[in-house]
Amino acid sequence: MTDFVGRRRELKELREDIARTGLDTLSGRKDKAPRARVLLVAGRPGSGGTALAEAFVREVAADYPDGVLRARLTLPGGERVPTAHTLRELLEGLGRPTPPGAGEDELGTSLNEALAGRRAIVLLDDAADAHQVDPLLPDVRECLVVVTSEGPLTGIPDVRPCTLGGLDTPAAVRMLGHRIGDTRITVDPRAAEALAEECGGRPAALALAGGWLAAHPKASVADLAKQLHDTPGGAGDPLARAFRFVYGGLPQPAQRSLRLLPLAPAGLIDSHTASALAGCSVAAAQSTLEEFAGLGLLRPAADGLYLLPGCLAPLLRTLLESGERPAEVQLARARMLERTVRLLGSCRAMAEDDEEVVREQLDGLPRPLRFPDTRAAARWLDSRLPALSASARLAVADGELDTLARRLISALVHALAAHRGTADAAPELYSLHRLVLDVAERRSLHREKAAAQLFLADLDAETGRTAEALERYRAALDAGRAAKDPLATGRAMESVGGAYQELGDYNRAADWFGRALAHCLARGERPDEARLYGRLGNAHTLAGRYGEALRSWRAAGAGYRRLADVPGQAKALSEMARVQEYAGRPEESLHTCREAVELARRAGDLRLQAALEVRLADTLDRLGDPAAARLHRSTADRLLGDDPAACEIRSASGQDY
Repeated sequence: MTDFVGRRRELKELREDIARTGLDTLSGRKDKAPRARVLLVAGRPGSGGTALAEAFVREVAADYPDGVLRARLTLPGGERVPTAHTLRELLEGLGRPTPPGAGEDELGTSLNEALAGRRAIVLLDDAADAHQVDPLLPDVRECLVVVTSEGPLTGIPDVRPCTLGGLDTPAAVRMLGHRIGDTRITVDPRAAEALAEECGGRPAALALAGGWLAAHPKASVADLAKQLHDTPGGAGDPLARAFRFVYGGLPQPAQRSLRLLPLAPAGLIDSHTASALAGCSVAAAQSTLEEFAGLGLLRPAADGLYLLPGCLAPLLRTLLESGERPAEVQLARARMLERTVRLLGSCRAMAEDDEEVVREQLDGLPRPLRFPDTRAAARWLDSRLPALSASARLAVADGELDTLARRLISALVHALAAHRGTADAAPELYSLHRLVLDVAERRSLHREKAAAQLFLADLDAETGRTAEALERYRAALDAGRAAKDPLATGRAMESVGGAYQELGDYNRAADWFGRALAHCLARGERPDEARLYGRLGNAHTLAGRYGEALRSWRAAGAGYRRLADVPGQAKALSEMARVQEYAGRPEESLHTCREAVELARRAGDLRLQAALEVRLADTLDRLGDPAAARLHRSTADRLLGDDPAACEIRSASGQDY
């Protein structure tokens, strides 16, 4: 069943506006970049703008075979959704992966590339202003953008506005009939018309009136029209009067539950959220939510979720501020965050393969907080992710519950990594670690600041933003030193060196690898010592300082030998042979390479062994012994087959050593 009725004139206008000549064309300005046609549905909250936009999209969908992309730009609490988050949501709707930490410009370019050559509709709901919409408009003339907003989008050229008033009386009466049935309308049609007029034709007010009548089958339509007329609250605002009337008829516990719903992040509410906010059982909360949905106070969504209508959020916030003490509001928010943390812990536990580990982690957890299986836990995480992300943002912005905020972010990070894997969850993890960084900086938590900066820098480096990664690595080094954390300090030093190496500054890279090595030697960390000698040797090799490179690789080989790490020793010797070859010492390279082959054979590393056989063959060719070279090449072929890539010598990198 749908509450959308009428609006035929508006739908016709919107259809005509698609093909109407643009203002730029009329003025002769052909130098403007092509952009999608933008249609605006403007109206006061509760006027049915979103319903009209959705109905219009359904009507024209056949003309845009590449689908509909949807994004909500403002949450019921008034919080604007970050533009980068919206762009990422649109790209995900197109099935395009998005690099973690990408900025608005990069994501906007990706959206244009993804939509190039497509005929698609982009529906942007509840825009606050033109500044929020402009970065989301694709430069693709074949696409259509439909925006809903309370006011005009001044600043966006050639936007086509459709301003909504109330429904006409026949349409308003039909909407009431959808809620209460035609019989009660037929019995007293004049009363139904009077009720529609009291609601001002506003769909949201009509939904509340119809919901109340449906819940009170013995009440007459005429009585409700009179009571609405006599209800104070919101002079000249029929939505405020209808809401006050419905709210006033609720029992006290239900009133309090309703008042607390604006605290739900992203306006998404389920039985656990309502239970935690009100401090009641999950079953009681579910019953209350169903009652609210029947009254038109909430809209049912998928997977047990309910959506708080944006037009009611300001009215509820006013009641919350006047009806609840600040301490009670903070306590309700804390209960909600604590419940979310426990649910995330349960969700993460279900990703474990070992049933015994799962039972151990869920031991003592109440049954309502458990998931029946892994699939149910993953589905819950996916459907609640917008609310979970908003909850983390709001908790950090609040600043009063930082301990709970940190626990929530940690639990969400672990749940995402467990169910999606770190690589697939990287965009969400990047945003969450930025929140961790905000809290760490505010609370002077240097150890957490260092960890967050290192994580963000690693993702920046992986996505090619090396300069940004270098800046974060330096910040992590300062935080590690302030925390007196030797592990974070050493890791940051090494990463600074790696960033300089990636940028081609091999002298600075060698300097920082040397600092990290000295830090490591002072702490007696043998495995890290051998690896850092290797990274230092690689930086010297790239800088052309072959003598220093040989000394570093020799030290790396000795370190791996002390650790009884035969594969590591073989790789170090293979790099020594490479440097000796670069330095013009082929006989020494030949000898070292043979030692490395023997070590690779002992280690069982066929790939390295085959690559070294190829290097031996190349060296023997240069030394004038083609017969021996052919022998080594045939050995390599026998080891790994005729796969040249398998025999490719890899230069040492930060990942190898």
